[in-house]
Amino acid sequence: MRKKKNITLENIKLLTAGAKGVAIGKTEDGKTVLVSGAIPGDVVNVRVKKAKSKYFEGEATEVLVRSPFRVEPRCVHFGTCGGCKWQNMSYEKQLDFKQEEVYNNIKRIGGIEDFETVSILGSEEQYFYRNKMEFSFSNARWLTQYEISSEENFGSKDALGFHIPGMWSKILDLKECFLQEDPSNAIRLAVKEYAVKNGLDFFDVRNHEGFLRTLMMRQNSMGEWMVLFQLYREEKENREKLFEYLLEKFPQIKTLVYAINPKSNDSIYDLDIEIYFGEGYLMEEMDGLKFKIGPKSFFQTNYKQALELYRKTLEFADLKGDEVVYDLYTGTGTIAQYVARNAKQVIGIESVQEAIDAAIEHAELNGLTNTTFYCGDMKNVFNDEFMENHPKADVLITDPPRDGMHQKVVEQILKLAPEKVVYVSCNSATQARDLALMKDHYTLVKILPVDMFPQTHHVENIALLVKK
Repeated sequence: MRKKKNITLENIKLLTAGAKGVAIGKTEDGKTVLVSGAIPGDVVNVRVKKAKSKYFEGEATEVLVRSPFRVEPRCVHFGTCGGCKWQNMSYEKQLDFKQEEVYNNIKRIGGIEDFETVSILGSEEQYFYRNKMEFSFSNARWLTQYEISSEENFGSKDALGFHIPGMWSKILDLKECFLQEDPSNAIRLAVKEYAVKNGLDFFDVRNHEGFLRTLMMRQNSMGEWMVLFQLYREEKENREKLFEYLLEKFPQIKTLVYAINPKSNDSIYDLDIEIYFGEGYLMEEMDGLKFKIGPKSFFQTNYKQALELYRKTLEFADLKGDEVVYDLYTGTGTIAQYVARNAKQVIGIESVQEAIDAAIEHAELNGLTNTTFYCGDMKNVFNDEFMENHPKADVLITDPPRDGMHQKVVEQILKLAPEKVVYVSCNSATQARDLALMKDHYTLVKILPVDMFPQTHHVENIALLVKK
């Protein structure tokens, strides 16, 4: 078989940002080039990984001219760990490109021209904004090319950190991370130091054996912390000594929990969680509403920006107090409860039973008597019979997953015909696709991109639609 020829493209000027954080340039003959490992404004040489009839995909091998938007990345792991891909770009330009992406998706995919674009809502915190982080243990840490070619002894092969992108068995040993505020780094480093010193077995991903498997940390806005360990097997004495060491060293830990996980995956949702210390959950408050956050709970990871997102969602809904509101894909009912104080009735639908249980519990906790929650697949629950048995919605809020709404759900919204739809999305491409299906019946009044994840290409968007 003939070996595929390597293609290198030279002097490619990168003009803008594209989906998934790639930079986009053009060859001399006008063919599009999607480039990873560089930012708009760079001039680069590119090693082509995929050659299609209309475009190339590749990675930058050399930066010939540095973009004026470049800044020095803060993290020593930048470019290796796979997160924070835009850490080498000024935050102002990150926001510009995110707003441009949302706007272009609505126009190009949605086919909608005339709407207001409110300036993107940037995050007050550009680092240390996450309230939840998960790390993996490994007895065979990722080695850099320098380490592999060197004859130096770099010590322990144990690692506690992130999976290398696209390599499920490789773990980068983290020295620092700028996503979660201290004592996140201090706790992680202390756990690793203690484990190495005391000979605790780090997980062997390939052979499926060991003791320490994963570490998860959550915090609330009051500075209280939850620590969750997944252990592959029980070692009671080692476990208790490790836990006591952490509790003595870090008084910020409000609760410490663990799970024994001998499965082939790291998912905690089907595991029994054991409480070693504390109540097994943290409490969070958002504008007077209280939420109970457990090890399995879904809660927005950027607390401050999530609060701004909810405030803007309520502002877009512009409730007067006498409306019936439907909240599709309600999750744990956070948005539903946030708007319930300004509505006559809120009806939430979600497919995950545990999330609905949490929504009901939170509504009771907050003394809300005007919320009702239903569990089931959205396209099956939100049907004609459902609408016949419930009051008509004046306002509908929808916050679907990245794939957007099923076509049957969109069709049902059009049948329901609420006066207003507020569409919250973490993927403006699928949002634009859904808006295209609604544009004959609804006018897109305005959009507001919201940056929940600085230093990455991800962006949320709120869209307000009014019935024609």
